[in-house]
Amino acid sequence: MDSFVKLTSLSQGRDRIFRTTQYACTLLNYLIHKNDSNKELVSKLKQLESNMSAGRKLFRLGNTVEAVQAARRNVQLSDPILRFCLTIIPLSRAVYFVCDNILWMGAVGLVDVDKEKWNKRCNRYYYFSLIISLSRDVYEIVQMLKEEAQAQKGQWCKSVNHLENNHVRRDFVWTLRVRAEAFLMLLFQSLKSNPPVLLDIVKNLCDLALPLDKLGIYKTNPGVVGLSGLVSSILSILTLTHPALKLRP
Repeated sequence: MDSFVKLTSLSQGRDRIFRTTQYACTLLNYLIHKNDSNKELVSKLKQLESNMSAGRKLFRLGNTVEAVQAARRNVQLSDPILRFCLTIIPLSRAVYFVCDNILWMGAVGLVDVDKEKWNKRCNRYYYFSLIISLSRDVYEIVQMLKEEAQAQKGQWCKSVNHLENNHVRRDFVWTLRVRAEAFLMLLFQSLKSNPPVLLDIVKNLCDLALPLDKLGIYKTNPGVVGLSGLVSSILSILTLTHPALKLRP
């Protein structure tokens, strides 16, 4: 209960609750509509999804300034790769939030905007920020693999050589398979010891399905969109309630 109270007291926490509800409605709506079930329930779910989306846009009105401040802080990082990624990501999200705010003002009638055009702009910047976020995740994995390989002090190479020398088949395909299995084991051990990286990768991959579908790069269906958004929202809530699971810096 304390975690829930703390979550709802944060603007990001309320946004994540609304987001979880929104994509849960999208998924349920797809499942019910697919089975040609209760049409009245489908209508109510669509209305709730729309309300959750509008509420989230209201919560994000101040996020542009917060994103710019995050970019200014990250400029001070010593690692050049992390400095680049963690500066570009919040800046692209800042522009995304600006586009989102314009869409909100158009929805409430404050300004007259081309909804389709601004929606595409919004998704383009969101898509770009996710690509950079995944690039950062790849960099983190590479660093983890280096540390894990050094910690094992050559055991990985010895195990590979042992498998290669003690098996009857020594052709190229077998060697490639052995090395791939050893690499995957090393990767598994690295991610197992660093759950924040694993959670961030899964969350970003789930989020990536949303702009890919809306921009028409890779069309799926509302069921995939709903499931992807729901999983990423739950993971976001998990990192908010358990800060140790959040990828830093």
